[in-house]
Amino acid sequence: VQLQASGGGLVQAGGSLRLSCAASGRTFSIYAITWFRQAPGKEREFVAAVTWGGGRTYYADSVKGRFTISRDNAKNTVDLQMNTLKPEDTAVYYCAAGGAASRSPSPYDYWGHGTLVTVSS
Repeated sequence: VQLQASGGGLVQAGGSLRLSCAASGRTFSIYAITWFRQAPGKEREFVAAVTWGGGRTYYADSVKGRFTISRDNAKNTVDLQMNTLKPEDTAVYYCAAGGAASRSPSPYDYWGHGTLVTVSS
């Protein structure tokens, strides 16, 4: 599976962005897809995950209620709708595919290159 993240950009605090993770490969639907982010000088951290069937979603406490993850297996995409953005959301956002949803980046087999989100105050 090859992943490509897109949709990042510059937005003012309180604004919204929608990130998309597009995948190639016929087996996309069997993977859990997770968004991570990494701010300068910080470790990569879990943001949100969706199971292979889309039936279960998971969120970091810091984004719960503001971000929504969704997937469309017919289109091989997973989106991350980000609302009420804060300056502390500024980071490079990565999508990853793995056999199960995990909050740790270690188990993931496939990674996209990342897309930069900058939230100005």
